[in-house]
Amino acid sequence: MKQHFIDLPQMIAAGGSVRLPGSKSISNRALLLAALSSGVTDIHGLLASDDTARMSEALRTLGVDLAETEDGRWQVQGCAGRFPARQADLFLGNAGTAFRSLTAALALAGGNYTLRGVPRMHERPIGDLVDALRSLGADVTYLESDGFPPLRLRSAAIRPGGTVDVRGNVSSQFLSGLLMALPLTGVETTLRVAGELISRPYVEITLELMARFGVRVARQGWQSFTVPAAASYVSPGVFVVEGDASSASYFLAAGAIAARREPLWVEGVGRHSIQGDVRFAEALAQMGALIETGDDWMAARRPPQGLHGITLDCNHIPDAAMTLAATALFAQGETRLTHIASWRVKETDRIAAMATELRKLGARVEEGDDFLTIAPPEGGHPLQAAAIDTYDDHRMAMCFSLAAFGTPLRINDPACTAKTFPDYFARFGRVVAPAPVIAIDGPTASGKGAVSARVARALGFHYLDSGALYRLTALAAREAGIDWADEAGVAAVAARLDVAFDDGEVWLAGREVSTAIRHESISSGASRVAALPQVRAALLFRQRAFHRAPGLVGDGRDMASVVFPQAGLKIFLTASTEVRAERRYKQLIDKGMTANMESLLQDLQERDARDAARSVAPLRQQPDAVLLDTTTMGIEEAVAFVLGLARDRGLSAG
Repeated sequence: MKQHFIDLPQMIAAGGSVRLPGSKSISNRALLLAALSSGVTDIHGLLASDDTARMSEALRTLGVDLAETEDGRWQVQGCAGRFPARQADLFLGNAGTAFRSLTAALALAGGNYTLRGVPRMHERPIGDLVDALRSLGADVTYLESDGFPPLRLRSAAIRPGGTVDVRGNVSSQFLSGLLMALPLTGVETTLRVAGELISRPYVEITLELMARFGVRVARQGWQSFTVPAAASYVSPGVFVVEGDASSASYFLAAGAIAARREPLWVEGVGRHSIQGDVRFAEALAQMGALIETGDDWMAARRPPQGLHGITLDCNHIPDAAMTLAATALFAQGETRLTHIASWRVKETDRIAAMATELRKLGARVEEGDDFLTIAPPEGGHPLQAAAIDTYDDHRMAMCFSLAAFGTPLRINDPACTAKTFPDYFARFGRVVAPAPVIAIDGPTASGKGAVSARVARALGFHYLDSGALYRLTALAAREAGIDWADEAGVAAVAARLDVAFDDGEVWLAGREVSTAIRHESISSGASRVAALPQVRAALLFRQRAFHRAPGLVGDGRDMASVVFPQAGLKIFLTASTEVRAERRYKQLIDKGMTANMESLLQDLQERDARDAARSVAPLRQQPDAVLLDTTTMGIEEAVAFVLGLARDRGLSAG
């Protein structure tokens, strides 16, 4: 089952090294060319992802013999330009490289096939490719909307030779698909590009791989490409897939953004790469980043003065340019990305999607048909915590992980990275360092609030009184006339709480409620609504949004178990029920409220039982939490104890 979201705290540093997965663009081209070749190809470093899975599944359905070895290599028995299966129904998901290239190859190779994908694939135009194939005599039918998949291909009398025109301003995958398919005709054919060709680096990859498989294409700049007569693919024997240069961009950007002096290294791609996206490093350097490059590695680190905005024609790095949009959040001034019209017809409309999600963070954004302008929030304000939608687009998820260097984030549908980088968030987590967090749990009136607030003040950290959020929810529900047992109703209230914490004061919808939420009836209501799973889910990200630099001390009942399970220090702070009742009694009397010791003691016992028995996040000491019993201990002594542990574990603002 897909993970619905991943919450990222604010990151304060990055460093170390990452071994990149194989390039998607190279992997799918290599699979197809190996299948069309004569001989057996041993492919090393093939990307394991949804896109390559769709291609390999389709090739197997077409009768190609390919298998993964125990050491991760792929062996492909080529079919010498003629697929064994002359009829097949193929599902290609949202894999554009597979859909476009197989459409061309199957249309020219002959046979009867249908090609389908996910709904978004059926919204991605393919008319220019189909028109070019029809001009060669191919029989291609649209099954739903003209100009878009799904498609039916039937055997036809191909009329090869001469010149075929294809527009260059929609998708370079059309040109790449045609180039890889034309050797199947056996005669010389010239592809002529109408207008300016976008995403040129991907055509370079196609030409380089065709040459490695024995077919050299003559070219006249970017205007025409001639596939020679009698061209045929021959296996090179062994083929090694480079690391993915587009994936390198996220880690290089992290190194350029993060406030740490040592660089972040990526391994598997370097100065000799055939991928155009390696030039992302040049764009980072223009923004001021300190870049190093070797034969098989690249590294980036933040400049002393920070990054600055640039204006860049992105035709040479169409995919990696998306990473620049997220990097622009951390640059001084404005960043303008131009020549990105191809974003409109990718896995989603990336220009519109990027603009929408950047604005959630507080960025100033202007969008056009083929450009995007990004500037950080006005007046130097910090980025706003937000839940980022990813539109089933792997690059949206990976790009926006970088925003975590400025704010806590929720990334919805992180599993969409499986398209090209299935374990991206695990690898990202290994090279970044979050702001430190100290989680202090304990029962009511144990002193955890007073201790937590003083520890936070001493360390210069933010402070989260999670209990206040539940109290505010109980108060807001009562004022809205919603019964505390109405789980859906209370959860809706929690989701739209208008809350502010200001120097010890708590505000709800613009009014100060610090005293109101401490009333015993509201305390009891807080305990009741806290037992409701939907309420806890509604407040989870609101609590995690406090996990900002330089650090956080959070107190509650599930800080260590649910909200911050990766906390660097976990404390379970408690005291005897009698002592806690005495403390609560004194608090109420000092505030001029009436109180009864016997009823307070009974109420605490009932709350303890309820908190320990609830089905969701019951109150209990976690195995890795330190027990702090304050029955005979004063606040100052308890604070000193926690601060000592924090120092021992290196948890400080520095």
